[in-house]
Amino acid sequence: MTRHVVIDCDPGTDDAIALWLALASPEIEVPLITVAGGNAGLASTLANARAIVGLTGQAVPVVAGADRPLLGAFRADVKVHGTDGLAGVRLPEGPAATPGLAADAIRASLRQAAPGSVTLLGIAAATNLALALASEPALADRVAEIVLMTGAVGEGNWTAGAEFNAAMDPEALAILLAAGCPMTLVTLELTAQALVTPERITALRAQGGGRCLAACCDIMEAVPPSRRLGHRGHPLHDPCALAWIVRPELFSARDVAVQVECGTGPGRGRTHIDRWGRSGTAPHARLLETLDADGFFAMLGERLARLP
Repeated sequence: MTRHVVIDCDPGTDDAIALWLALASPEIEVPLITVAGGNAGLASTLANARAIVGLTGQAVPVVAGADRPLLGAFRADVKVHGTDGLAGVRLPEGPAATPGLAADAIRASLRQAAPGSVTLLGIAAATNLALALASEPALADRVAEIVLMTGAVGEGNWTAGAEFNAAMDPEALAILLAAGCPMTLVTLELTAQALVTPERITALRAQGGGRCLAACCDIMEAVPPSRRLGHRGHPLHDPCALAWIVRPELFSARDVAVQVECGTGPGRGRTHIDRWGRSGTAPHARLLETLDADGFFAMLGERLARLP
């Protein structure tokens, strides 16, 4: 049965690849893409989302949302994604954005859906999704699952304690964790297993394909290797969250309890993930723990080769 997946993103190099994977996967239907500021400012992330969708030739509404977190100021991640969000890779301009606001569009999509029928995929700071569910909590019953690329069990990649998406808007993440929906977390420990290396890029290019796969490989080559991972390559964060939806057999998981720090100190945005029941809090989220990386990259190449 086809799953309906609303995607909230901030393209972003890895967001681009996640969107192409989504639009190449027959298991899902994407009725709506919403965009926040994050990896770059909202003007760039919105233009990038439009261009990414436009390159596929598909017609999916793209709606702009929050340009900053619920509290505090906007910060971009220019070291990885560049000032334009796509590490300098240029795509043709896409179709115009659909008028409206992301939170309104998410709520409208949920209102039209049957109970338990929509998956919300968050691959940005959680601001847009939190605004939608906090302003109409009854819509949580329409949600089958919230899948978030966020957080870390151990050290962060933005601060010593926090992963980028969680650090950008921890209050929004706390709202989603308290929403009562089934929740799946894709953390840094999982995405580090999806390591992009020169050998894997070469194998992807050998798939042939068209402009989308070529752009995917160009973006992968433009992203600098991760110091955190010993300069062996860079992790492909957001496509892992999409892969869970379309190929869950590639993963292992366990149920956990989660809290996020919302204070003003150095731990802001840190996710406390209780894997062993030490907190006494009942598990309320699924943590993805391992990934069949070779299977993941094989699927990525096979799917993106289907696109124009």
